[in-house]
Amino acid sequence: MFVSKIGIDLGTANTVVFVPSKGFVVNEPTIVALSQPENQVIAVGKEAKNMIGRTPYDIIAYKPLKDGVIADYYITKAMLKYFINRAIGGFNIIRPDVVISVPAGITANERRAVTNAAKEGGAKQVYIVKEPILAALGAGIPINSHSGNMIINIGGGTSEVAVVSLGSIVSWASLRVAGNKFDEAIMSYIKKKFSVYIGEQTAEQVKIDVGSALPMKDKLSVKVRGRDVASGLPKDVEVNSNQIAEAINPLLLDIAASVQTVFNDTPPELVADIMEKGIIISGGGGQLRNIDEFFKRMTGVQCYVGETPLLCVAKGTGLILEHLSVYKRTLLNKR
Repeated sequence: MFVSKIGIDLGTANTVVFVPSKGFVVNEPTIVALSQPENQVIAVGKEAKNMIGRTPYDIIAYKPLKDGVIADYYITKAMLKYFINRAIGGFNIIRPDVVISVPAGITANERRAVTNAAKEGGAKQVYIVKEPILAALGAGIPINSHSGNMIINIGGGTSEVAVVSLGSIVSWASLRVAGNKFDEAIMSYIKKKFSVYIGEQTAEQVKIDVGSALPMKDKLSVKVRGRDVASGLPKDVEVNSNQIAEAINPLLLDIAASVQTVFNDTPPELVADIMEKGIIISGGGGQLRNIDEFFKRMTGVQCYVGETPLLCVAKGTGLILEHLSVYKRTLLNKR
């Protein structure tokens, strides 16, 4: 079966690819492993991520996106080519049309770089859509409605808060506080509290296993293995969900402050709509335990986590692909 359309959620931490006829065909880390000094791509996605902290000096595990935008054009192009080929199965004669997500605050030059990288990576037409629009659409929000809807999309590199109405973003805020910063905060907390160094992947796994936005009455615990600061020897410590809540609380408060900023910039009629319908949370950060209750306490507004929050943006690309004429107002460009 020929694949003529592909949706790509190009995230700082993960890339998800959606094909209308197949569903989600790729869900892998946005990481590329390069051999030095020739800069040859030797692995992409999960295989490349597994090399982090384990690679010899002549192999670098590289993250080509920073804060949702391209930090290295060559590597991003190679990665997109790999993911597009994975999606089409390598048998397509016709280059596919691609819908690709970008942050709400992307500049014209950054948007052009994404478009060109996708085209050089194998795309025919490239449609650029802002992430909050796609996240809202993928979470089931009727974005073309005249009423206001708020989405909090917590990704890997950035968190974006937006109010959507009539197919457009009315007000928004973006900050570089998201999943990667949560991991860094957990690493720092464990070092300070237990005098143990842990790596990026370990911190992420702790977040997944026991992470919570709020202290839990029945707290969860996990054993963590790291390196003792003083002796340099391996050391096991037990970490619980309430400690993780403490570690990431300042970051969550930063996101909550952005929610307040967006409310301040939103017309009163749309604020009333949001008060009635609630706030939707999407992105990988939406998987954090009690994240909905945290934002409810911060805003006084009922909050809901979208179904499979990590996939909301990619799901939105699929809906755009299937109904381009309906959602044409959401497109930033077409090439």
